[in-house]
Amino acid sequence: MPNRAWPPSDHTSRSGRLPTEQATTRDVRRWRRHLAEERAEGALYRDLAARRQGEERDILLGLSSAEQRHADHWAALLGDRADHAVRPSLRSRLLGFLARHLGLVFVLALVQHAEARSPYDADRHATDTMAADEKVHGEVVRALATRGRAKLSGSFRAAVFGMNDGLVSNLALIMGIGATGVENGIVLATGIAGLLAGALSMAAGEYVSVKSQRELLMASRPTRVTLEVAPYLDIDANELELVYRARGMGADDARHRAAERLGQHACDCDPSRSAHPAHLPADDLQALGSGWTAASSSFLLFATGALIPILPYLVGATGLTALIVAAVLVGLALLVTGSITGLLSGASPLRRGLRQLAIGYGAALVTYVLGLLFGAVGI
Repeated sequence: MPNRAWPPSDHTSRSGRLPTEQATTRDVRRWRRHLAEERAEGALYRDLAARRQGEERDILLGLSSAEQRHADHWAALLGDRADHAVRPSLRSRLLGFLARHLGLVFVLALVQHAEARSPYDADRHATDTMAADEKVHGEVVRALATRGRAKLSGSFRAAVFGMNDGLVSNLALIMGIGATGVENGIVLATGIAGLLAGALSMAAGEYVSVKSQRELLMASRPTRVTLEVAPYLDIDANELELVYRARGMGADDARHRAAERLGQHACDCDPSRSAHPAHLPADDLQALGSGWTAASSSFLLFATGALIPILPYLVGATGLTALIVAAVLVGLALLVTGSITGLLSGASPLRRGLRQLAIGYGAALVTYVLGLLFGAVGI
């Protein structure tokens, strides 16, 4: 089907007739819903743009303008009937609220999934261009969300996964110990020991990991030694050329760059061809975060996660009741952490939350069954 330039001067649909003259009550209701949704999405992008600067702000405002063009299409079809206000969907109202109160990356991740479910492909009163616009909007939002995820620090990701580890490991631990039939005091002591051991282990692991990665990045970055020693190099031997070739430049470009450094002539090489994995931007180190920040975040979040399963024992619950309450509390927390990791990875928050819940409960079930078996044989 050929695309039509937007906006169509006669507001014709894909079927080619004039829907304004032959609209049914159902058509009018659907157009009003579309109009409300487009206006809400335009406001959403404007709210996000108000909190950004530079290129991201311009892109978000461009998306808002596109949504306004779509809204104008439905308003033109409705004519005087467009004055009848219809509230946007609960999803759109929730996204608008989040846009005003949460970080950009989380909202964009949710918008990314919303844009992927455009109804215009199946709506004969929407133009081909509008349907294509919505697909492009999804890709624009995906790119913005990806950029935002890349800016998230390593310590934040470590914190999210640290809390999830605390939830699963300590729930599995107390489920296994509790199933053996030991006293509540022993279960509580075991849970506290698991909290401290796991939190300290996570903190130490994150510190070593981040510190080692920072050292690796620093060791891979080129130094300024070539600029310092260039005046003393043998022009005929031109060792400087070998440096640039080792960094990934071609032989000709390396020769010209070395000549420039030695003051022989201006370099006419292509600077972009000097790119090499060793040329790491400073942003890489900034995004990685510090070892102490990652360690403290992991400790606090693991400890917070590991604290949740033992809360029922701290308030005096006993036996099977304490285990059930602990499982419910951990299940709710797993849904939250799973949804957050889903947003960070660009996947469906609900699916990731349910998957995390299944994994956590699966681990707890295995240890609970083992605890029952050990308790039955008196181990």
